[in-house]
Amino acid sequence: MPNPDVAPYDALLLVSFGGPEGPEDVVPFLENVTRGRGIPPERLAEVGKHYDLFGGMSPINDLNRSFLAALRADLDAAGIHLPVYWGNRNWDPYLRDTLEKMAADGVTRAACFVTSAYSSWSSCRQYRENLYDAVEGVPAAPVLDKLRHYFNHPGFVEPVADATLAAVADLPAEVRESARLVFVTHSIPTSMNDSSGPVADRGAYVAQHRDVAAVVTARVHEETGILHEHDLVYCSRSGPPQVPWLEPDVNDHLVALHEAGVPAAVLVPVGFVSDHMEVIYDLDTEARATAERIGLPVRRAATPGSDPRLVAAVRDLLLERATVERGGEVARAAVGSIGPLWDRCPADCCPNPRGDRPALCGEGTNR
Repeated sequence: MPNPDVAPYDALLLVSFGGPEGPEDVVPFLENVTRGRGIPPERLAEVGKHYDLFGGMSPINDLNRSFLAALRADLDAAGIHLPVYWGNRNWDPYLRDTLEKMAADGVTRAACFVTSAYSSWSSCRQYRENLYDAVEGVPAAPVLDKLRHYFNHPGFVEPVADATLAAVADLPAEVRESARLVFVTHSIPTSMNDSSGPVADRGAYVAQHRDVAAVVTARVHEETGILHEHDLVYCSRSGPPQVPWLEPDVNDHLVALHEAGVPAAVLVPVGFVSDHMEVIYDLDTEARATAERIGLPVRRAATPGSDPRLVAAVRDLLLERATVERGGEVARAAVGSIGPLWDRCPADCCPNPRGDRPALCGEGTNR
């Protein structure tokens, strides 16, 4: 049997957020993340203390290294012998350096898998702007195509559902059936959610999370016979207090559940691909401390991480997009009510809140 055809692609690029790998990296990293946003130095110092609890490191780079190893092994096993590169937008290896390396290696066209599954400026278009910046001025820079959103791909949703089932089963038997499923994602300004997605379908960020939460809740019902109530809540708010962000905060919500007589909760970090800082600090540290303080039994579901199903989903998305670019027809895997999204983001999708900036991988772009 011939190997799967990935033409026109001659490389795959993993695009991620990046994180500090030692105490000396923390403040420079946070300055990279918040540049141009007017975040006061004292707020950066406060956030920096979160990293002190973990030796001044974020786990995200090591998690990406594990994911890269699993991805390369999966592609090789499938007969796809494609070089896989990695670039971050906020820390080494920086996207610009990676694109220069790809150009030097003779890569002409690469598919990009971004470790952010949902639609919004910060979770999609900002990465596309970063890709534009990374190739700008690089001689012979490869053409880049961002693989489509995968929040509702079975390879992402099924590991989330299985992890939720495992967390429910780990609760004490006397509270298990009445436990609330609390789906958690990164908060963003409400205005950013209101402008997420194309003009005809704004509010995509929250809608996509709610759709996945409904699918996972239905799967738990199917497997256990118990229909748990569920909520979508938020963590990691970082903006000034006068700017409205998505609420409720996960800690406030746990207190409200306890006061309402809910006997237990399962935290499902549905907005996160792996256990990076928003998970190990905001949930495993802060939210767990809140739950212990009020006496609410809580379990936290695992993120997909390097689950073989998510790794295989990257291969599926790569082959899907390669077929489309060759003019072929594909069956696109998706669960839930929203359905598979576009290959190229609409021109009016998820605008930059601080003014228009060029971005790759969208309609009307020539790269």
